[in-house]
Amino acid sequence: MRIAHFCDSFAGRPDGVSRSAALTVGLLRAAGFEVDFYEPGRVRSVPLPGRQLRVASPWFRCEPADVVHVHTCGPIGMTGFRMAERWRVPLVVTWHTDLVAYGDTFPEIPIGASWCAWRLRLGWTPSEFLELARAGPARRARLVVLGQGMFARMAVAIAPSDKTAAGFREFATAAGLPRICVLPTPVEAAEPREPGRRGDVVLSVGRATAEKNPALLLDAFGLLRRDRPGARLVLLGVRQGRAGLARRIAAAGLAGHVDVLPPVPREEVAIHYRAADVLAFASTTDTQSLVLAEAEAIGLPVVVADPALGSRPGGGPPRFTCAPTAPALAAALDRMLDDDDLRTRVVAEGLTATRAYPPEVYLARLAELYRTTIGS
Repeated sequence: MRIAHFCDSFAGRPDGVSRSAALTVGLLRAAGFEVDFYEPGRVRSVPLPGRQLRVASPWFRCEPADVVHVHTCGPIGMTGFRMAERWRVPLVVTWHTDLVAYGDTFPEIPIGASWCAWRLRLGWTPSEFLELARAGPARRARLVVLGQGMFARMAVAIAPSDKTAAGFREFATAAGLPRICVLPTPVEAAEPREPGRRGDVVLSVGRATAEKNPALLLDAFGLLRRDRPGARLVLLGVRQGRAGLARRIAAAGLAGHVDVLPPVPREEVAIHYRAADVLAFASTTDTQSLVLAEAEAIGLPVVVADPALGSRPGGGPPRFTCAPTAPALAAALDRMLDDDDLRTRVVAEGLTATRAYPPEVYLARLAELYRTTIGS
């Protein structure tokens, strides 16, 4: 079996998409599958000024494969859509990013959506393309129509979480939806840290751009410090918008209590997991978030301000979640730091879940999905 993977996020970029695609390709190759991997760096691409992104040329040579697996919807991803059609093979798409939710946050989403609609030959009129230029309901509705066009071409839509699978309903048409498979990306095993409370260090890992809800996290941390004046917040992985974030921190009276750190190599992220006392997750737009499972694999308790991300890839009891409001998140963090029985239970459940879903399980399920899709 030969599988062609297409991804617009490149190796080394600190995001879950590039890591998921690279992990998937590595597992398949180690298992003996023939895999072609098309990503920036492997195909001609140019950096996007001011952003840690590379825009690839959509015209590059591809070898025919038995199945196409697309991870993104940029120029490389759209080439995957076209190749699946040209080769008459099944198209499998992992929906890593909620493009509808990100539409009003990143300017490249509406631009890229126009490109996708053109490449997919959806037949939009000029006025329909212009709807992507208007933020709000008009843009969202047009992005949903684009999603419907994409889903109509898929043999399988992979959702990295139950939350994402439930969101596929808005892309349903009269013809229905393609086969949907919930298949989270796994994390590698890690040595659990020593149990027990040590301090009041709250850790957040990832970007601090608007879609990650840094305002909610800072507001909640400000409330938390009323009861825990010695608490510290560590924001790890911040590259964009550092100046604006610093102004927000100062305006909230949190200067000196928040550490803003740039992205670090993956092996160094584990050091921060081990040094923290709780991981705070404020985003409500993520489709899975690998940092949650990474923290759980090391034994760091997690508080998630998105009840829809409560289920763990390895099953078992749901995560400790709260409503996405500052008072609710502050209260949840305070309880996690204060309640030893809760911490012990949450840590044990997280370790059990990550051990129940190793990369080998993910690989077996993915390989079986390919086989059944080709067979059908």
